[in-house]
Amino acid sequence: MPLNRRTFLESSAALGAGAALAAGTAAPAEAHGARPRPAKRYSFTVMGTTDLHGNVLNWDYFTDKEFDDKAHNDIGLAKISTLVNQVRADRGRRNTLLIDAGDTIQGTQLSYYYAKVDPITREGGPVHPMAQAMNAIGYDAAALGNHEFNYGIPVLRKFEEQCDFPLLGANALDAKTLRPAFPPYSVHRLRTPHGRDVRVAVLGLTNPGIALWDKANVSGRMVFPGLEEQAAKWVPKLRSMGADVVIVSAHSGSSGTSSYGDQLPHVENAAGLVAEQVPGIDAILVGHAHTEIPEYRIANKETGKEVVLSEPLKWGQRLTLFDFDLVWEKGRWTVEKVAAQVLNSNTVEEDPQITGLLADEHRKVVAYVNTVIGTSTAAMTTADAPWKDEPIIDLINVVQAETVKAALAGGAYAALPVLSQASCFSRTARIPAGEITIKDAAGLYPFENTLEARLMTGAQLKEYLEYSAKYYVRTPAGAPVDTAKLTNADSTPDYNYDAVSGLTYDIDIAKPVGQRITGLSFEGEPLDPAAKFVLAVNNYRASGGGAFPHVAQAEQLWANSDEIRNTIIQWVQAKGTVDPATFASVDWRLTRDGVPVF
Repeated sequence: MPLNRRTFLESSAALGAGAALAAGTAAPAEAHGARPRPAKRYSFTVMGTTDLHGNVLNWDYFTDKEFDDKAHNDIGLAKISTLVNQVRADRGRRNTLLIDAGDTIQGTQLSYYYAKVDPITREGGPVHPMAQAMNAIGYDAAALGNHEFNYGIPVLRKFEEQCDFPLLGANALDAKTLRPAFPPYSVHRLRTPHGRDVRVAVLGLTNPGIALWDKANVSGRMVFPGLEEQAAKWVPKLRSMGADVVIVSAHSGSSGTSSYGDQLPHVENAAGLVAEQVPGIDAILVGHAHTEIPEYRIANKETGKEVVLSEPLKWGQRLTLFDFDLVWEKGRWTVEKVAAQVLNSNTVEEDPQITGLLADEHRKVVAYVNTVIGTSTAAMTTADAPWKDEPIIDLINVVQAETVKAALAGGAYAALPVLSQASCFSRTARIPAGEITIKDAAGLYPFENTLEARLMTGAQLKEYLEYSAKYYVRTPAGAPVDTAKLTNADSTPDYNYDAVSGLTYDIDIAKPVGQRITGLSFEGEPLDPAAKFVLAVNNYRASGGGAFPHVAQAEQLWANSDEIRNTIIQWVQAKGTVDPATFASVDWRLTRDGVPVF
């Protein structure tokens, strides 16, 4: 893509001053002689969202009802719009900017519908709901997230075209030229009452993991170097170009860790490292990690200056505010103070401008997700799936295993046994007894993962299961078991705990990590370490997501471009009736010293 297309954008919001900024006017002279003029000062606010994941309205399309959780959070851009309007009214619109830190166009059935069912890429196609809403709210810039690449580069480019603001990615480079494939930064002018504008530069950085997680979409087309490296390149340039304030919008967490281990030389969650290593940054809007950090300060190692970081909670549940106080010194604006906070979107009503704008799109998607695709003889739920082998997870595995077996039929690997991995992606997913709709089936798999087949040995599978079992908190025999405290050890998310079907095994949670898998067998016999198996596995895991051992290096036997949830939907449609009795079995269980926990 040519770099002159909204690249190095200077969004000149030639901004008039409000009465609230009168603090910079001169004081009257005293009778005994003129007092020194007070310093010229200016204040402005940068608002930030991240990980919106296709949420416009306060609605859960997987349950087809208003969103709610235990903390009674609300979601969506319609709520964010109301908060933004309040901040603009308070600070003066011309003294504010609004940015995002990525993962915008994937995550709900609304965003899926306009990528796949009625795609924005078709000739004369619709405008993406997220573009419509963000344009209406008045975003100034957004960083690219890794999930922007899930639907392929053509969908991303069309979304970019539909946005009235730039999508930034200083470390998303063209694979051939190694030049930025998207604008690295944007510059915004804020007009002060003192004659000289404040130039605010926003540098966008995305996640290096894209090279693994969306390899099929980006391989040979784009490369994604480390955030620290690219920030060190661009921040000095922005300062030399006259930027008074430099803000980084980073689709990268602050922990300094990587879910993909050493498969990439670049850190996944590098926002804190950027603050620590790269001088000249005033604030970082953090994304990707789906955590809430109202304010976090990191001292730059070279200058000692504190950099303020903030991460608002995902899906539009929070809005970050960076409040900047500047002072005119030695012929330039200098940042005197930065403070950050988050606002909760459940404190306001949805903006009727946004709900009205997307009413038709919402109705279309509600009708789509309620399409009946089959029936079930029994209700199934994920409520206990994190600690029990439940039929609803078996459903995912049987669909994956049957799909891979059919794909390999007649080939060199057709005789090998096919195993399958699946996770509890949502603890609220359910298949009702009776009619099954698209939303029921899709709710099992809220991610746009695709299916692969990898060749693995029995020994490798044993290590894979041991790694997976670190998900459980070590619990001595005889000690009480509280399921609320049993899982997610060391902050391991549910989607990084895999149950593998086709094998039988116990997980002894009284034992230390690495020594928990007991009784591992295949077809009633102890698992042969040298035996070969085909593992039906999602592309996230196969590409290194979660840093599970062996699978990323294992030989790929087959891969599919269709989402697993679509495969589940098609399987249900083909079967007509889903009967858990035909596929459900208890292949694994939690034990302590050989005694079942449940």
